[in-house]
Amino acid sequence: MLLGDTPETTLLEALLLQLRARLASVDREGGYSTETVIVTALLVVAAITALGYITTKIISKAKGLSVQ
Repeated sequence: MLLGDTPETTLLEALLLQLRARLASVDREGGYSTETVIVTALLVVAAITALGYITTKIISKAKGLSVQ
């Protein structure tokens, strides 16, 4: 018993030990790598560029149509 012999301190000590065990088992390599984030960002930029190009072409064709 580190904290004492009362039921409250025994419970607190058990909870602290469990928390330490959980924190020790946490995977520190979770999430996406920097490379994955950069590639995804480049793909998004390429998609936005392509969408802008296609939109410009469609609008220019639509303006060239004559409606009688």
